[in-house]
Amino acid sequence: MNYWDWKPYVSVEEKKKKAEKLVAKLKKKGKPVAPVIITGRKIAESFWGISWCKNLERYSDYESRLPRGRSYVRNGSVVDLQIAEGEITATVSGSELYSVMISIEPVARARWEAICKDCTGAIDSLVELLQGRLARSVMDRVCREADGLFPAPHEIKLSCSCPDWADMCKHVAAVLYGVGARLDEKPELLFLLRGVDESDLIADAGETFAQPESLLGAPGNMLVDADMAALFGLDMADGVAPGIPAARKPASPAKKAAKKATKPVAAKDAGKTLVKKKPAKAVNAPAKPEPKRKTPARKKGDTGFS
Repeated sequence: MNYWDWKPYVSVEEKKKKAEKLVAKLKKKGKPVAPVIITGRKIAESFWGISWCKNLERYSDYESRLPRGRSYVRNGSVVDLQIAEGEITATVSGSELYSVMISIEPVARARWEAICKDCTGAIDSLVELLQGRLARSVMDRVCREADGLFPAPHEIKLSCSCPDWADMCKHVAAVLYGVGARLDEKPELLFLLRGVDESDLIADAGETFAQPESLLGAPGNMLVDADMAALFGLDMADGVAPGIPAARKPASPAKKAAKKATKPVAAKDAGKTLVKKKPAKAVNAPAKPEPKRKTPARKKGDTGFS
């Protein structure tokens, strides 16, 4: 390639407008388009996106070409980016429209099993994994240069339709940075790209929580009344757990007798009317005084002695 083969310079503003028109044109034709849109100066902000970009920057093979790629992806030149298993395809708007294809080898089975083994029990859920809320030891293991999850240069094959003789042209670099931005939105695409199942990293997490001892064994893990009240949002009486009625005090003998007296007598036949029992005498009630006897009137001359 000589000097006369290079296309005339196009400003960033012109490239941005050209990219926007191209995206609108492709959408109008009904073609699915996924442009990379960067807001602000940061290309990636999540753990997975930042880790992807840092992985690229630590290899000297890419050092001289990456800065141009950063400017391209920021100005919206990556008008379409698609990620599939082992493959990245993209359309980049430059002096012309260029097609980029990047092939990435899948993670070797033994290597992936080693990563999963080293992370056993350290990741509680798929949500935590995809959000990047991981322990430092897990982050370091996943990002390890020699045998981590991110690809090394010898596992990546680059191709672009532009006239640049270098494999890592600015269009390819822009696409690679675009992957980092896309992982902010869909971190699961990294596992798809590398040909592994992210759920393998949390396959053993449930076994830890399934053990009864971990939940109920030690007294220190038991919830006290105050904790239960806070958990369920209830106003609880002292010593009463939610859902369990408080113990009733035994009724006094007087109350039992009064309650029994008010119950109707069961009818022997269905057609008979129920007859209520007369109230029984209350326990400890005062005795009824006996009636006074009448003394017969004395006759005249009767002394009262026989």
